[in-house]
Amino acid sequence: MDISNRKHLRFLGLPLNSLACKCVALVVIALVLRAVLLPRLYELGGLFEQSKFLVAPNVSLLSDSESLMEKSKFLEVPQIIWGLNNQKIAFARACLTARMLKRKLLMPSLSASLFYKEVDLLQPISFDKVFQFGSFNSRCSEFVQLGHYSEISNQSDVVELQKGLGRRWTVEKDFEQLVQFSKQPYDQYEIVKVVGKNPFLWHDHWPAKDYARVFECLVFVEQISKEADKVVSKIRDVGREARQQMGLSQPVPYVAVHMRIEKDWMIHCKKLEQRLNISEICSSKEEIMDRVRNIIGLKIPMVIYLAVADSLLEDNSILNGWNEGLLPCEKKKLGVVEIYKKHPYLIQSAIDYLVCLRSDIFVGNSFSTFSSLVVLDRTQKMIETGDANMCGVDTHWPSFAYNLAGESNGPRAWVTNLSDSSLQSISYGSNHISCSLTSRL
Repeated sequence: MDISNRKHLRFLGLPLNSLACKCVALVVIALVLRAVLLPRLYELGGLFEQSKFLVAPNVSLLSDSESLMEKSKFLEVPQIIWGLNNQKIAFARACLTARMLKRKLLMPSLSASLFYKEVDLLQPISFDKVFQFGSFNSRCSEFVQLGHYSEISNQSDVVELQKGLGRRWTVEKDFEQLVQFSKQPYDQYEIVKVVGKNPFLWHDHWPAKDYARVFECLVFVEQISKEADKVVSKIRDVGREARQQMGLSQPVPYVAVHMRIEKDWMIHCKKLEQRLNISEICSSKEEIMDRVRNIIGLKIPMVIYLAVADSLLEDNSILNGWNEGLLPCEKKKLGVVEIYKKHPYLIQSAIDYLVCLRSDIFVGNSFSTFSSLVVLDRTQKMIETGDANMCGVDTHWPSFAYNLAGESNGPRAWVTNLSDSSLQSISYGSNHISCSLTSRL
């Protein structure tokens, strides 16, 4: 076909070189491109939208208060050892360390047994077998969080933090070390692993109210709470029986006495008295009985529950010598020995802790960590009730220290001073206690 005839070629009935033909051709090309490319663009767009959630799934779900845990960085601590309340203090100290480093605390291993000197004999127990993991994170969501090891993305992304040892390692040096590990390059690691002694022995950098905040988040698992319910019910049964026999109209309350007269305690307290040059730490059975009976305002009859470590007790006469109207009982008399025996030491201690915590009146030793944390817990409950007066048996949750003389040779009224700058008095005991309003937050 020669050039002269090309002008006669037509497309869709239109001359090829006409303006209308060119417009139609452009429309066809646009439709083809749309059919081919648009699905791919939609696919890419979908991936882009998904990437908003795939890049950092935790960030979009975190509130401002949880920003300290962004990028899921963690603190790992050694197994926590010793008695229940030393372990609670160690755990709180580890939490506060993690908070300072802006990390989650990896759920630690506790110790079910008390053989703290023979590390190879320690019986480990998971934190969530003693305390409620979910409840802790819910209650402490604005303060500190626990993490599972399954949350770690890179097990090898670890830097070790060696806690200082010896007399030259001061509180100031320890704090400087923590500040250093909160900055580059250490803050880039996914895991900071503490290498050193049990956290209970770490230096203390936080006020009592911060520890109290952590303790508020600790809730025993339901099994332990139910076991404590059984023991409390048996104690109440003693009171109900006395009420019926005496024809009383009011329920008979109970006093929980943390009676520290076991052989290990007597050795410890005597050494402590010598070292601190204090004569108000050790108490004999007779002194404890005398102080309890002299509590001002104590109503008779009253059930006396004696919380004592039976396996370490050498005196089998703790139920003898109490005044008429004071009804002493302990595990054997209550018939609850089997409840305790089926559990390891740590759980036994947790059951007794709850029995003491729920008592109408608590009497303990101000140099005992167990007693100190029971009183701290009761002090927090007392503050929640809004009592104007924190002294005496007529208040809610009253507590006393039998190793310190109070009014009329009774035990000294005791609440925790939550304005203390450290947990020193609770961790190691003190003879400077009161029930004044200065103990409020």
